[in-house]
Amino acid sequence: MTQHITLNQINTLPHAQATALLTGLYEHSDWVAAQALDERPFASAAALKHAMVQAFDHAGREAQLALVRAHPELAGKAMVSQSLTAESTNEQTKAGLTNCTPEEFAHIQQLNASYNAKFGFPFILAVRGPRGSGLNKQHIISTFERRLHNHPDYELAECLRNIHRIVEIRLNDKLGYQPELGHEVWDWHEWLAQFSDVGVVNPKAPHAAREELTVTYLTDAHLKCAHTIELGMKACGFDEVRIDAVGNVVGVYKANTPHAKTLMTGSHYDTVRNGGKYDGRLGIFVPMACVRELARAGQRLPFNLEVVAFAEEEGQRYKATFLGSGALVGDFKTEWLDQQDAEGITMRQAMKDASLNLRDIPKLTRNAAEYLGFVEVHIEQGPVLNELDIPLGVVTSINGSVRFVGEVLGMSSHAGTTPMDRRRDAATAVAELALFVEKRAAELNAVSADKAGKPASACVGTVGMLTVPNGSINVVPGRCQFSLDLRATTDALRDSLMHDVVNELQAICEHRGLHYTLEETMRANAAPSDAKLQALWEQAVKSLGVPVLHLPSGAGHDAMKLHEVMPQAMLFVRGQNAGISHNPLESTTSDDMQLAIDAFMHLLHNMHA
Repeated sequence: MTQHITLNQINTLPHAQATALLTGLYEHSDWVAAQALDERPFASAAALKHAMVQAFDHAGREAQLALVRAHPELAGKAMVSQSLTAESTNEQTKAGLTNCTPEEFAHIQQLNASYNAKFGFPFILAVRGPRGSGLNKQHIISTFERRLHNHPDYELAECLRNIHRIVEIRLNDKLGYQPELGHEVWDWHEWLAQFSDVGVVNPKAPHAAREELTVTYLTDAHLKCAHTIELGMKACGFDEVRIDAVGNVVGVYKANTPHAKTLMTGSHYDTVRNGGKYDGRLGIFVPMACVRELARAGQRLPFNLEVVAFAEEEGQRYKATFLGSGALVGDFKTEWLDQQDAEGITMRQAMKDASLNLRDIPKLTRNAAEYLGFVEVHIEQGPVLNELDIPLGVVTSINGSVRFVGEVLGMSSHAGTTPMDRRRDAATAVAELALFVEKRAAELNAVSADKAGKPASACVGTVGMLTVPNGSINVVPGRCQFSLDLRATTDALRDSLMHDVVNELQAICEHRGLHYTLEETMRANAAPSDAKLQALWEQAVKSLGVPVLHLPSGAGHDAMKLHEVMPQAMLFVRGQNAGISHNPLESTTSDDMQLAIDAFMHLLHNMHA
């Protein structure tokens, strides 16, 4: 039977003995844990993990490269010669790398050679994966192939983050710790991912997850998701569960007294096309897990807890962003009902086919006076937490945004006979505008960055669509259609960026002898977090022994819609793969999910009715 160590031993034993307990965490590099022990005592295992991350970060690039190079290749010479450390042997065995076919082994050897030739260090991957139970060989090989194309600096950072994940799992093993609720919530995401509008089931993936995840409003996959969440809420012990008139799944866990106020939480279960498994859904499953634990313990709160799985937030099938949360604040636009999807099906017909009662939509509007507010847990959808290796972040504000579609009109002409100084090129004008957007947003960020050097994303600007209608390789473009997406932490900063960009578009067109049209298609005000609710998130994160990091949300969320009628505050959870989102590579770990559950439970127990 394995003898596990305890956090108390790590905190109280003499330095040398405590270091000996942590041997093997970092490959041939026990100095990292030894330096981290200078920060004792640790309030939690998460605090120890972060202390080791900081000790490693402060060591400098050469020491970091040395540690990366201390790791063995996957299915490499050390495995063949059986000279791996016990920890690496265990991990590569669990991943099936000690049982490769000759073809798989040869392919991995070629990948190792190509990777080392390009980067000068071995490929590092936490092969036990985001759940700690192991990645399959195909996943490992496809990740290897993908990361071979990364920039060297980016790839080194990915290796270091994977090393910290390896250490996290190894420390869990030493402590005999498993993030049990985190594992379950991770599994719930995998289970829900079996439903998709498109994509072929991959039998090698956990729970037959689809290779592409797309769930748009009121499709067959969407309805199956709703009923799965409905059944899940009932199984978790909610007192009331229903699917409302727009397809939101609503669960209520009642208070210990009648006529109590309500805390609302939740997020969306629809996805972008070919999106990730955690965007939105994490904010549904984390509170569901908390309710299940409260129900199992027979505990009631001094307020009702209402968890809403919003039916639509992404605006993919119909141009009706925040439809689910909008209905709760009285902002369901009846003109949406006549919109048609790509197949010509109106929203009205889709809702009728789903047996939703349109006459009940006005009844969904909540009375804000009956609510304590709205809180939301969400994967960060960005790189900040991942780069800093911090599991949770407290959101200070959801950025305000404005969107435009536009067109620049010039003159189509022959690419070979039109001199460069006589062209009226619409595409180069938009390209010039795109570069200005990039430059001006960066300048405003530099001004807004705080003196402590903390990461700042005060504003961002994107030209996401740039199209030359009927373009030809030998024709100077006479038309160019484009989009603008401008966001900032405050409405004033957003408007400043917008003013500068629109003025620059006018100046570019005047200089080049062009005309333009510009139509505003969406505007959303910034949603600063409520001070009291934000403080509850801060206290919850602090109680876990991890740093309290504040950051804005550049993405829009259901919380910003609820902000129109009640106070709101959000908690971000670190994403893997450099924090990428709206992408199949979107990921997070069961350890981070466990911390989010613990933080949410702390908030519930410290919220006053």
